[in-house]
Amino acid sequence: MPTFHIELFEGRTLEQKRQFVEAITKATCESLGVEPNSVDIILTDVKRENWATGGRLWSEA
Repeated sequence: MPTFHIELFEGRTLEQKRQFVEAITKATCESLGVEPNSVDIILTDVKRENWATGGRLWSEA
């Protein structure tokens, strides 16, 4: 069973998340030959103040 852990900045709407997980599930089923009910996706919303790239917090970019 494929399980995806995806971290993204908070602020996406429920509809955006719904479309995203549907697309990930479809691509996974097509490429791995699995059924949709075997694909797990865990979305974690992260505040920009808790994410840094290149030594800088995204909240300060």
